[in-house]
Amino acid sequence: MALVNENFLKIPDNYLFSDIAKKVNAFKVTHPKDKVISLGIGDVTRPLPKAVCDAMHRAVDEMSKAETFRGYGPEQGYSFLTDAIIKHDYASRGVSLEPNEIFINDGAKSDAGNIGDMLRHDNCVGVTDPIYPVYIDSNVMAGRAGVLESGKWSNIVYIPCTAENNFIPELPSRRIDILYLCYPNNPTGTALTKDALKMWVNYALTNDVLILYDAAYERYISDPDIPHSIYEIRGAKKVAVEFRSFSKTAGFTGVRCGYTVVPRELNEFTLTGEKVPLNRMWNRRQCTKFNGTSYITQRGAEATFTPEGAAQVQENIDYYMTNAKILKKGLLSCGLNVFGGDNAPYIWMQTPNRTKSWKFFDQLLYETAIVGTPGVGFGPSGEGYFRFTAFGNRENTEEALYRLKKWL
Repeated sequence: MALVNENFLKIPDNYLFSDIAKKVNAFKVTHPKDKVISLGIGDVTRPLPKAVCDAMHRAVDEMSKAETFRGYGPEQGYSFLTDAIIKHDYASRGVSLEPNEIFINDGAKSDAGNIGDMLRHDNCVGVTDPIYPVYIDSNVMAGRAGVLESGKWSNIVYIPCTAENNFIPELPSRRIDILYLCYPNNPTGTALTKDALKMWVNYALTNDVLILYDAAYERYISDPDIPHSIYEIRGAKKVAVEFRSFSKTAGFTGVRCGYTVVPRELNEFTLTGEKVPLNRMWNRRQCTKFNGTSYITQRGAEATFTPEGAAQVQENIDYYMTNAKILKKGLLSCGLNVFGGDNAPYIWMQTPNRTKSWKFFDQLLYETAIVGTPGVGFGPSGEGYFRFTAFGNRENTEEALYRLKKWL
């Protein structure tokens, strides 16, 4: 008989956004005349940039002709895209990378979850809290998390990020082997300065810690003191893997494309102390388990780096960040404690009177027909907080703010 991986059985049956969807659907059944405005899930609403669509149309035409048809592509990605990434995302910021250090994927979520394939089950994992649920759940599946006790996994080191410490994570009091960092942060919408990120890189260098750095929202950064890549910090290529995505920048949530950077100088160790290059391991893993991102998709991603494409991408980002400014200014005017929204498309709000997150969710839904995300769904330190996204259209964003002000 086939035996299951029992670690999967430890994961709670319901995923955060599935729970939200069920509650919203139940509300719609009982309140069919109410217009529900969703500021919950972090999905984009603006259409793909024209330059992207044009490039993908050309790629489709190529696939329709024998002389330009393409079959299996390289698992690591086509050179036209990796070269564009190196030139525009890294060289422009003084970071030197080689083409074989970049791996094109079908979105950052996949690689952020799959990176654990290379790492032993008994590594100690540290996470900032609150945190994107995939980081935790993927380690539960791999057997690294221990058991769930009072909302925390016993083998996970939680590093609180709250208003009390200005959302700046402090160095852990116990040793960790793997650290997840996401900046600009989902869900808090906050970011780390170069000095703060340098502290973590130096910590990793000193303690042989592997940093898994999620930079999916780096294009939303406007503050010049906020690094767009962890590799802007000296020594980071020795300790960090970086995840990037076209989803929230170019609207690829339904197209699926991102990339992971695994520097060649990044080594981890066997039990006997032998150094092992992670780049080589990840390449072997991808060649075995991943057949590559489609040619059509990669041509669309490449188009985001053209002058026309970059301008159109920035126009969409500006649109969302204007939404963020509208929401933040309006909520602050109501006397609420509000964070984020300056270098990320998320607003992180303390609930009035520190109401429990799910209770506030229910009140907001049934009294205003607005959907957000309960902070506790992102981890224990998210209790008493609530997340709004700026990814809605302008009309809905302004209507939601009107309802919120009236309600509050």
